[in-house]
Amino acid sequence: MRATDVPTPAAQTSAAPTSGAPGALRVLTYNVRQLRDDAAAVVAVLREADADVVALQEPPRLLTGRRRLRRLAADAGLTVAVAGGGARTTALLVRPGLPVHGARSMRLAWRPGRTRRGLAHATVAGVHVVSVHLGLTDAERASHLVRLLHLVRSSGASGVVVAGDLNEEPGGLVRRALALHLHDATVSAGPTFPAARPRRWIDAVLVGRGLVASGARRLEGEEARRASDHLPLLVQVRVP
Repeated sequence: MRATDVPTPAAQTSAAPTSGAPGALRVLTYNVRQLRDDAAAVVAVLREADADVVALQEPPRLLTGRRRLRRLAADAGLTVAVAGGGARTTALLVRPGLPVHGARSMRLAWRPGRTRRGLAHATVAGVHVVSVHLGLTDAERASHLVRLLHLVRSSGASGVVVAGDLNEEPGGLVRRALALHLHDATVSAGPTFPAARPRRWIDAVLVGRGLVASGARRLEGEEARRASDHLPLLVQVRVP
């Protein structure tokens, strides 16, 4: 199936101050397992993170998915920038008042018997943020890498952040390829899966060479361990 890039309506407003340093964005990546575990705990984790941009993986889907996602965002003090359609198992939430441009969903290559996957991406306060949820097999991730690399290159790698569930440990094919353009800002924060006893480094925030990343940490309190089978990662990025 051919990948497509689908515009998604998004607010384009003047920027409000972020909770980090001036000109910085707090970026969170979080696989919430379709809110199957403890939705209230997910809200609590998002509020604790106080992020400007949240790259979600496995947001709620199906008939009530978009309504539940809007409710999740509202309860956490955020708005939905990209969801549904080609984004499939990804979404982007943003802090109200931040400028959002070019919000789009993008379908990734798919084979019958596999989960239909996509990307959610938008430029938020001048930084192009991409939420990813890559496939479970080497071959599937390699096919997704083609589209992801094209997006990274076309957006200008210096101002891009790729955040998500890569389903691959550091040193894997996809991560080696992305490392030519981006650096892993969160590898030092520790493993994120499974949440109860994390031992796998499969979630990451990858940052363009022209951005400065700091304060990377894993949210790992009691609520984070109840909320999902993944722990979230938070990092601050800014243009030097």
